[in-house]
Amino acid sequence: EAALADVVARHESLRTVFPDIDGMPQQRILPVREARPQLTVTPVDASELDTALATAARHTFDLETDIPLWAQLLRVSAEEHTLVLVVHHIAGDGWSLRPLWRDMSTAYQARCAGQEPEWAELPVQYADYTLWQRDLLGNVEDPHSEISAQVEYWKQTLAGLPDRVSLPTDRPYPPIASYEGDTVSFEWSADLHTRLEGLARQSGASLFMVANAALAALLTRMGGGQDIPIGAAIAGRTDQALDDLVGFFVNTLVLRTDTSGDPTFRQLLHHVRERSLDAYAHQDVPFEHLVETLNPARSLAHQPLFQVALVWQNALSPEVEIPGLLAVPEAISTDTAKFDISVHVVAHRDADHRPARLEGSVEFSTDVFDRSTVVSLVDRLERLLDAVAADPDRRIGTIDLLAPAERQRLLVEWNTTPDPDTRPEAVSIPELFARQVERVPDATAVVFGDRTLTYTELDTASNQLARLLITEGIGPERIVALALPKSADMIVAILAVLKTGA
Repeated sequence: EAALADVVARHESLRTVFPDIDGMPQQRILPVREARPQLTVTPVDASELDTALATAARHTFDLETDIPLWAQLLRVSAEEHTLVLVVHHIAGDGWSLRPLWRDMSTAYQARCAGQEPEWAELPVQYADYTLWQRDLLGNVEDPHSEISAQVEYWKQTLAGLPDRVSLPTDRPYPPIASYEGDTVSFEWSADLHTRLEGLARQSGASLFMVANAALAALLTRMGGGQDIPIGAAIAGRTDQALDDLVGFFVNTLVLRTDTSGDPTFRQLLHHVRERSLDAYAHQDVPFEHLVETLNPARSLAHQPLFQVALVWQNALSPEVEIPGLLAVPEAISTDTAKFDISVHVVAHRDADHRPARLEGSVEFSTDVFDRSTVVSLVDRLERLLDAVAADPDRRIGTIDLLAPAERQRLLVEWNTTPDPDTRPEAVSIPELFARQVERVPDATAVVFGDRTLTYTELDTASNQLARLLITEGIGPERIVALALPKSADMIVAILAVLKTGA
């Protein structure tokens, strides 16, 4: 507990609260004496540890009064404990974990020896960064300010963006998102990592850009259209003085990819590279300000501007070295999802800094996706990456995304046709319908709202329309386009067209 207090005293961001003053939240940095964290020690049986961790990870904060760091020590036995630190995202990002744990280790070691930690004073605090950012960006009301110029770039770049990408969901979106989620983990080979890195190098791109292009191509192939916005997290630590600071620096960029014209993957990667570099040059506009300015169509069912995110995890892993303890980091899922789909990738390297495995996870909304669907999406993404690593000059529309079992099912199992000599006589739909009219003329055939048609009424109406179509030259081998809403008339029209032979 003393070590936690040392860390909170060192980082002003961890002792900042946000009281509401006249309807506006304000930052207030608490004095050290008012911001001492309390460490709750809770005995827990080993069999209940996972449940206790999941509960702890979903701890909620009252940001007006609570400091944004909460700690709990779960005591499994005299020798085994699990320390849970929950940091609210308003005060820390992924990069913050490394300085947080490093300072925690230093402070714990010192306090165990009955001393205060000895560490160099931080060159800046988070408030200094916020003031610097405000000076850099200028006033949003000033048309000549940096923030106005960057906002104008995003207005032009995101003009006409679709309200929502059509994802291959398993269910319709609910009126209000629950933010309940699940996670699918994956691991790809060092060989694939090596080949993708070679492709990136040839194209003057990064591995993230390769993954971004591949994800956009996959979404297009899965019915998402040809205008694909993907959210990307950017570290935002543009000065070395910020490296040792706990704080929220990360920003979110909307990377928009045009996949029209069925480009080769190399062409698509070039497009993604140019768009990404432009976006990085205009990365300082806070995402929430961009949403307010662009004012896209808002929905409580999904996020604005993008619903799919790609996060390339290149932050250094936290090192926890505490004398006398074996400390092992543990990942905990909160079973939540901020976006419909969020792909997280970590690129590992071996001791000689050569590409090792690629591993990651896909966080997804259980409101609209089943786990099996997301597993298949991950498999298709790997298949696509493997294909473009082998031949980046093939068009994205020609890449085979089917697994062998899927191909067998589609082309063989679902396409088995009886031998012509053994199958029953072919009967057309109008003939089958005529038999049904003869059998049950007064039975209900169509119901729509409060309108009902019997088989006789449906037969009569479709015959009248079929005769009209025939007088207009409609017959076998002709095509009739139906532009009708779901209705009883739509069924009449379909049957009428079939009766003409068209």
